[in-house]
Amino acid sequence: MCALSLYSVTAMGKRKRPDSKVPALSMTEQEKIVYNLIQSKQDLGIWSRDMKRETSLPNNVVDKSLKSLCSKGLIKEVVTVWSKSRKHFLASEFEPSSEITGGKWYDQGTLDTEFIDFLKDQCLKHIRNMKIATVDMVANAVRRSRVLKNDCSSQEIGEIVRALILDNDVIEMRSNGLGEFASVPTGRMCYKCRRSPDATKEPRVGAMASIPCGVCPQIANCAPGGVISPMTCEYYSMWLDF
Repeated sequence: MCALSLYSVTAMGKRKRPDSKVPALSMTEQEKIVYNLIQSKQDLGIWSRDMKRETSLPNNVVDKSLKSLCSKGLIKEVVTVWSKSRKHFLASEFEPSSEITGGKWYDQGTLDTEFIDFLKDQCLKHIRNMKIATVDMVANAVRRSRVLKNDCSSQEIGEIVRALILDNDVIEMRSNGLGEFASVPTGRMCYKCRRSPDATKEPRVGAMASIPCGVCPQIANCAPGGVISPMTCEYYSMWLDF
């Protein structure tokens, strides 16, 4: 499976023009009942078993109607993250919601680990190049690189960055606006690589393994020239030397 071929963004509720070649008059009464129910569910669609329960039609009638509606291009079957074996149907004028497809991280109901790993590498590379970066900065860097067929939102990039934190590849901290943090407004959450590309995957341990500012209860009162200041903080100085 080629990761780059899977970079498609699911548009929630995006409508497209219905196929005018198949007018509603071509449907039987049973097909109209089934179609109207499916269409009413919009981009969420409906499971065939729920459809049989809500229409109260015999199973064979629902199955026959679904087959006919699919052949006429009025509905389509989609794979959901809930179960690949479930027959889930959507009116053709809708694109499936990420709630049922799993969004960008899933392909045909399966977690797309190849794409996720690729995007992790891209985000890590940009954080490393920028030294310190916010999620928006990383998202903009990924967009400018044009390595993806479709852009990722800042929220999606944020999910990838949080995964990098769990992988012990990235440290989360708050900017104090000084030194290497000068490009990030004071108080904003930002991210820094924990290790070099050639370092082992073993997490760093010890008191200085985390940014002291990130866990300091006085961060809101810390400011240059104040009683509490990065210039006089021995813990921050120790971390810079570390």
